[in-house]
Amino acid sequence: MLFKKINEMLRYLLAVSLLIIFVSCQSKSKPVINVTENIVVPAFSADSAYVYIAKQVDFGPRVPNSPAHVACAEYLVGKLRAFGASVYEQRADLYAFDGTKLNAVNIIGSFGSEKKSRILLFAHWDSRPWADHDPNPANRNKPVTGANDGASGVGVLLEMARQIGQVNPASGVDIIFFDAEDYGAPQNIPGNYEDSWCLGSQYWSKNPHVKGYTAKFGVLLDMVGAGNATFYRESFSEYYAPGVVDKIWSTAASLGFERYFINQSGGAVTDDHVYVNKLTGIPSANIIHYSTENQKGFGDFWHTVNDDMSVIDKNTLMAVGTTLMKVVYSEK
Repeated sequence: MLFKKINEMLRYLLAVSLLIIFVSCQSKSKPVINVTENIVVPAFSADSAYVYIAKQVDFGPRVPNSPAHVACAEYLVGKLRAFGASVYEQRADLYAFDGTKLNAVNIIGSFGSEKKSRILLFAHWDSRPWADHDPNPANRNKPVTGANDGASGVGVLLEMARQIGQVNPASGVDIIFFDAEDYGAPQNIPGNYEDSWCLGSQYWSKNPHVKGYTAKFGVLLDMVGAGNATFYRESFSEYYAPGVVDKIWSTAASLGFERYFINQSGGAVTDDHVYVNKLTGIPSANIIHYSTENQKGFGDFWHTVNDDMSVIDKNTLMAVGTTLMKVVYSEK
């Protein structure tokens, strides 16, 4: 990395006037201009992201085959189109672990479709059909609102889509809202149901919206809105996409967000990025809340009826959104 920066600076110095070269050579201080930082990054609005999260929550639990699911899909498609994206609605009949047919739709918004160099950003937009981790047994068959688990990642990406629509980054950007991520088998059912999760990303990874689709890298946002959230370096991400993880966590540190992005290895999470990595070969990292102080790992509200707007914190949204904006706009 240091070698690359030195070469860039040398090329820059050769391009400027003799006077500036002379002054620069005499100075023992750091260069006045760091060309690697000479990029325009639109300001991320946590207020805007918060509104997009609240709007999803207002529809109610976004469980496949429900009216709230249909209404929210229309909203997400409309917002992406309003921001200038080319939108694809990838509809599929997917089957849950118990044989239930899910009328699923992956929602894809593409910016700069003509650009060969691409970045993939994704989150799941459905919510859990059962609050199977709720401390109150009476709530365990109720659907989850999913303010943090689902809506938060989508809200951050909608705000990014709004900004990308106004100021185009150098690379093309594809934003995917995956469906049927959270329809995995409840914990109390015996057997191995690992692949019952992430049905939408499994389908897209085998049937991309563009034949032969690829991207330089991908980033998954999952549960990125809780107060005092901590994002560790998730193990599958480190295995498949160590360079992407380094890029994200070093960017967060440079922006002063070390309290959120903990530069330590965390646990392995079966999530949408696993299938994108395995089936498409696109190196993808997961930014996901994980707490070492909580028995569940994902917060007391995870997969309970308490995953509502009271969980969401704008400071966390700002840390995640600002970091990812810098990552995207720094890419050539």
